[in-house]
Amino acid sequence: MNRNNLLAKSFISFLTIALLILVSSCKTPESKTIETEGILIVANKSDNTVNFIHRGNGDILATVETGLEPHEVEVSPDGKYAVVTNYGNREFPGNTLTVINISEARPDKTIDLGEHTRPHGMVFIDNDYKMLVTTEGSNHILLVDIEHGDILKAIPTEQEISHMVAYISKPPRAFVPSIRTGNLTVIDMETGEIITHAYSGQGAEGVATTPDEKEVWVTNRGDNTITVFDTQTLEIIETLPCGDFPIRAKFSPDGSYFLVSNARSGDIKVFHAEEKTLAANISLKIELSDDPEGRYFAAEFQGSSIPIGLVVPDNKNAYIANTNADVVTVIDLEDFEIIGHFKTGKQPDGIAFSPLIPEIKPEE
Repeated sequence: MNRNNLLAKSFISFLTIALLILVSSCKTPESKTIETEGILIVANKSDNTVNFIHRGNGDILATVETGLEPHEVEVSPDGKYAVVTNYGNREFPGNTLTVINISEARPDKTIDLGEHTRPHGMVFIDNDYKMLVTTEGSNHILLVDIEHGDILKAIPTEQEISHMVAYISKPPRAFVPSIRTGNLTVIDMETGEIITHAYSGQGAEGVATTPDEKEVWVTNRGDNTITVFDTQTLEIIETLPCGDFPIRAKFSPDGSYFLVSNARSGDIKVFHAEEKTLAANISLKIELSDDPEGRYFAAEFQGSSIPIGLVVPDNKNAYIANTNADVVTVIDLEDFEIIGHFKTGKQPDGIAFSPLIPEIKPEE
């Protein structure tokens, strides 16, 4: 082989290697890997059901019937049970919880809350299936034993539209925002007494505590702000601007990010939790459903997919329920990009994660 042919072949080999390196380094959203462990459990308000959705491929593995208009879903720490608040509709207030056996994808029991109507926010407080539940109809927070179906405590919040709830264990305190008054009600769960009503902002709704339990963050949908409180002193640490109508909030498990769904502006704001600065704004430009009947906020928030429920199972991905588009959006938390959409039932709202995958064939 002469010298010119050798040089030509070497040059072609160099170009081939360079091209392969370039292609491998240019990741597109479509090429990223979606985590496959576990399932998403999504409450469909208009269908009175929850979907069990495979986290890896978006297949609906099962659909379980609930009570009237399920709004929120929470999963027990061991992944055994999913609990759904049956809120009811405008004419018929609900007063039940549907408890679902996740491994078998079937209802385990229905818990009747009696006079405590319009159950909504929930949080598990221990590994023995005890959870807190807000009831807007009676303006209470309930301590419920999910395994035995008993109400152990019923504590008045003294505030109207006590919507969501967060909890810390040391000392045991519940944090309940009021959409009507804008206050954050702080309750001593040992004594059942109200410690204070701390003003957060107009339309206080979404709430989450940092994994280290040092701070509680509240979204104020009327002011389009986030208020950060010290969980011990209950003093305001900072107030941050947010998107339009911030409605739900979650921390990443490592506490590095705080995610907020903004229903009117149709986006997700991601904050650096420690620095309390904006890390990313992710616009959810999704094709909307052509069936607007009976959807919350559809008339007021025209053009928005109306992101509401969100869950952050790990530090890699977040999942957002879009109630005006009937899909769950998958977000990559490394590059803050949308990497997929999963179909749901009508008007998805509450969403949770379980590491268990029932051995069920996907629905046709």
